[in-house]
Amino acid sequence: MASEYTTSEYIKHHLTNATMCNTENGVAFNKACSDAGFWAVHIDTLAWSVGLGVLFLWFFRSVAKKATSGVPSKTQAFVELVVDFVNDNVTSTFHGRSALIAPLALTIFGWVLIMNLMDLVPVDVLPMIAGLVGQYGFGMDPHDVYMKAVPTTDLNLTFALAIGVFMLIIYYSIKMKGIGGFTKELTMQPFGHWAFIPVNFILETVTLLARPLSLALRLFGNLYASELIFILIATIGLYQLPLHFMWAVFHILVLPLQAFIFMMLTIVYLSLASEDH
Repeated sequence: MASEYTTSEYIKHHLTNATMCNTENGVAFNKACSDAGFWAVHIDTLAWSVGLGVLFLWFFRSVAKKATSGVPSKTQAFVELVVDFVNDNVTSTFHGRSALIAPLALTIFGWVLIMNLMDLVPVDVLPMIAGLVGQYGFGMDPHDVYMKAVPTTDLNLTFALAIGVFMLIIYYSIKMKGIGGFTKELTMQPFGHWAFIPVNFILETVTLLARPLSLALRLFGNLYASELIFILIATIGLYQLPLHFMWAVFHILVLPLQAFIFMMLTIVYLSLASEDH
């Protein structure tokens, strides 16, 4: 597939989302959405993230329904290992009491991990399939059919996850401290004098907003750079196989690490929000 494009066109094609938007002439796709601005939907990101999320829930639910107290199957042992791993990290990091945190941490870790693992799929496979479907199913030019199969390489998705965590931070801060306590935390720290209220508010607001920002950008930056390297390797043709294999083996360590970091930072931020100063 790389031979059909120049290198720059090939890279741009693989890094472009399948986009849908509303225009004056109705619903439009891809290139016709270039002037749509904010109100454009990345349908590949939505489809893959929702589909992988459903797959994660189905897999864990099916294993839980078949779980036995006897000798576990390999699949049950794997799921129990993941659950115990997440539970141990929640127990050691979250110092409050909440029935939500452990399931939330497990969902974040499992969902982000399975989305990250899409990065191991050869970069030409899914775009090529999408191009064939567009060509023979809808009469489209394959060059105008885009498919990004790694949802976490889309900043919109990582920010959506981070905003969800941010809303929980605000919720737990108000729940544990009350509106007055939360307001006091923003205005009377780190300098406990009324004269420093403006300075305290600016510092604490920046700290608060930096949490979802760091969550979103860290996950996006690592996965986007990784996907870009896979695409660059693919541009060299048949000689890509050894390099692709080596980068994929290294990546097997990186992908779970990024899911783990996102999960741990979420737990830490919610633990800080739940502390009653």
